[in-house]
Amino acid sequence: MAVGNSWWEVQVLCDPALEDDVFWRFDAFGSQGTANQRQGSATLIRAYFPQSRLELLDLSALALRLKQDALCNHLPAPRVSWTLIDEEDWSKSWKDHWQPEPIGDRFLITPAWLTPPADNQRLVLKLDPGVAFGTGAHPTTQLCLESLEMRLAYADRPLTLADIGCGSGILSIGALLLGAQRVYAADIDDLAVQSAIANRDINHLSPEQMPVIHGSLKELVNRIEAPVDGVVCNILAEVIMDLIPQLHTLVTPQGWAILSGILMDQSKLVADTLEQQGWDVATLWRRQEWCCLNVRRSQP
Repeated sequence: MAVGNSWWEVQVLCDPALEDDVFWRFDAFGSQGTANQRQGSATLIRAYFPQSRLELLDLSALALRLKQDALCNHLPAPRVSWTLIDEEDWSKSWKDHWQPEPIGDRFLITPAWLTPPADNQRLVLKLDPGVAFGTGAHPTTQLCLESLEMRLAYADRPLTLADIGCGSGILSIGALLLGAQRVYAADIDDLAVQSAIANRDINHLSPEQMPVIHGSLKELVNRIEAPVDGVVCNILAEVIMDLIPQLHTLVTPQGWAILSGILMDQSKLVADTLEQQGWDVATLWRRQEWCCLNVRRSQP
């Protein structure tokens, strides 16, 4: 295996009886090389993936699949971790290959260091995501941006939104470009907060339009001036499940939410939980193995 500019190194410490399943999952996710060694009574398996092909949601999905495999085989859950190697070299070279990309009907996601095409008629969303936060190419991000297009196209007034787990700020910025009045962007990761602030500035948006908050839903509730009209949340299904019982504290009684980062085989559990907590699922949009739920508060 020849390591390129940047690779995810994924490590799985598991029962030896799970080895075949681990190698099969690695191959299905596009591994470019593997290695394994015994560690006491367990096996440590390493695999390498080009960073450009996988985002954090994909790695989390891989970890979930491996845990499900162990459960089906009545084996202990494996320990899964990952790290990015040769990050500095990659962060310089990938910019040569990322070009403006149309998403949905309205957006052109444009690297901050490039000039949009002269004949462009789309909304230009400039982005310098850094290493960890994506470029808008992931299916879940695209589904969220397309859902925002639908929601905001029919709004009869400027809306206030919240973006939970904002990452690079792409969804917050997209909503503001579509006409939202204010979007509260929140993330628990320091680097994500810095990235969102930098991208807000690149797109010439003000802190009043896009307050960036270090924290999750609890901190958001404390910061908002009034309940918001809608929520966007593109994180993992497990995190969304934890947030659902508190979502009503953030939005108006007529509020809605766009929830993504959900694998198709997790969608029923998430939808059932939403309905139990007073939300109606209006639509489910799918792309590859991911889906996005467009939901609204149940009316009495």
